[in-house]
Amino acid sequence: MSKVANYINETVEEMKQKVSWPSYSELQNSSILVLIGSLIFALLVGAMDFVFDSGLTWFYNQF
Repeated sequence: MSKVANYINETVEEMKQKVSWPSYSELQNSSILVLIGSLIFALLVGAMDFVFDSGLTWFYNQF
């Protein structure tokens, strides 16, 4: 059990001392970048889905 406690204590110390946390403005900028990237990716996938759906519907209606 002491190994688990030691691991937790070392993890807490590492998070406090060695990890470089972003500033609030850096965090905001990164969040906005991720949001914009996610929206662009969602629009791209949605457009591809629409094109494939329309194309396959047209193809199947030909027979």
